[in-house]
Amino acid sequence: MSTKSAGPKRPDRPWTRHYSPGVPAKLKLPEGSLVDLMDSSVRRYGKKTALEFFGARTSYRDLGTAINKAAAGLRKLGVRAGDRVALVLPNCPQHIIAFHAALRLGAVVVEHNPLYTDRELRHQFEDHGATIAIVWDKAVDKVRQLPADVGLQSIVSVELIPAMPLLQRVALRLPVPAARAARAALTAGKHSPRPVAQPAHRRVLAWKDLLGAGDLKKKHPRPAATDLAVIQYTSGTTGRPKGAMLTHANLQANAAQGRAWVPGLKDGRETVYAVLPMFHAYGLTLCMTFALSIGAKLVLFPKFDVDLVLKAHRKSPATFLPAVPPIYDRIAAAAAERGIALDSIRFSISGAMNLPTATVDAWEKATGGYLIEGYGLTETSPIALGNPFGPSRKPGTVGVPFPLTDIRVVDPRNVLLDRAPGEEGELLVRGPQVFAGYWNRPKETEEALLEGGWFRTGDIVSVDKDDFVTVRDRIKELIITGGFNVSPTEVEDVLSGYPGVRDVCVVGLPRPGGGEDVVAAVVPSAGPGLDPEGLLAFARENLAAYKVPRRVAVVDELPRSLIGKVLRREIRDTLVAGR
Repeated sequence: MSTKSAGPKRPDRPWTRHYSPGVPAKLKLPEGSLVDLMDSSVRRYGKKTALEFFGARTSYRDLGTAINKAAAGLRKLGVRAGDRVALVLPNCPQHIIAFHAALRLGAVVVEHNPLYTDRELRHQFEDHGATIAIVWDKAVDKVRQLPADVGLQSIVSVELIPAMPLLQRVALRLPVPAARAARAALTAGKHSPRPVAQPAHRRVLAWKDLLGAGDLKKKHPRPAATDLAVIQYTSGTTGRPKGAMLTHANLQANAAQGRAWVPGLKDGRETVYAVLPMFHAYGLTLCMTFALSIGAKLVLFPKFDVDLVLKAHRKSPATFLPAVPPIYDRIAAAAAERGIALDSIRFSISGAMNLPTATVDAWEKATGGYLIEGYGLTETSPIALGNPFGPSRKPGTVGVPFPLTDIRVVDPRNVLLDRAPGEEGELLVRGPQVFAGYWNRPKETEEALLEGGWFRTGDIVSVDKDDFVTVRDRIKELIITGGFNVSPTEVEDVLSGYPGVRDVCVVGLPRPGGGEDVVAAVVPSAGPGLDPEGLLAFARENLAAYKVPRRVAVVDELPRSLIGKVLRREIRDTLVAGR
């Protein structure tokens, strides 16, 4: 039974009774910007290790120096307050430095997956209009060939190997297959770039040249808390990816909320593993801001590799590990096989996909610590709810709202009607971590952000008698695979361009261990027939690997409503049933 809401009235937050001891119901948020956050950490933890990359360590003091030098280099390239600076980087020290250097000038960081195809990058660059891009050398060719109308003027090429210890750099030069394979995975190497038609004014310079521009000694704009800090692309509720605008205040707030949620953390003494990509909202907040705000040692991995993780764990044991369920499963299994203890890991928080109870049991048995599930979206910076780190948690739910966070459960057809306790409805979230809107998308912003600051998540949930939230379904049609969001529309647009495809619908099918597989139902054109393998090869050329369908189902017709809309749920149910 739905009841008429009195509007965005402040709830009494009854869920705070479940907070772990030491978690405040009322939280005083830090003032200022992310520049102030970084400055504070450099002052407080100067000699402590901030970053570790394949064993090479960078102190907070040296990190602060590098950020200032990179900021000076960006200013020399013409970056000013409000300009967008695109990052196309895996996890590496240069990523951290570039991120905070751009913010120091009052610029706006735009994060990109370096594995995106030319087509995917073009859409985003056309949207945000960055004139400067800092790019992994393996992705430079893709960025160089972006057409002139995207406005990109300068590319800073970043090599990962120079950030590694000397002995490893030497080992990577050995003329043996293993070294060659490892080197190829990390760098484009010395090669002649493939010829591309690029604007004459577009230049490519090396990362070391950016750092050689001097120090940022002159006065420069310092961003305000309300200024835009990051544009993070998300599939949102429907359609093509949109740029979620996150302010300095949004990201500062979520880092502070995360710190408060784990009262057992020891500032300046934790080791956080960055196995999540920092171009993803989850990895960005947990690693780029939260970890550095508490003076943690952040151990960086350019991609998740269980061997690299366990090797690093022997020398710098993790104490806090944010990840997704498959990562926990693989680390626990490999550590058990090799007799490696994981008992240093006291806290782990899982997100982006459902957390199976079997994963929780195996991980907590291996570590002796807690593994809890959180909930959020890019638009909430990203964490809005979480299970408490303690006995009051409820596995199978996504927990209760973070400090200073309010929720409502409403009728998705009329958001003024609140659902009765226990009934399913759409989740609305309000709090200091809720984003400022979508970049250049006023209509979508108006639809997503309601009066009073309430954000429509598009998720159907229920709230039990103890105020714990369980996600039941999604209004939106996003597919969540490996912790990443995939827009079916985007994949369909690509597949429909392949010869022999008359109609196509893309859905997500559940995996046994959680998450979904991308699957395409395709109606072939009349003629010689459709080549499914050729279709998948075409998809791999135009989409990031995680967006490529795992399989293609050839069907005679797609079911449609009376107004012609494809009945995606019906297709999904049919494929799940194996028909």
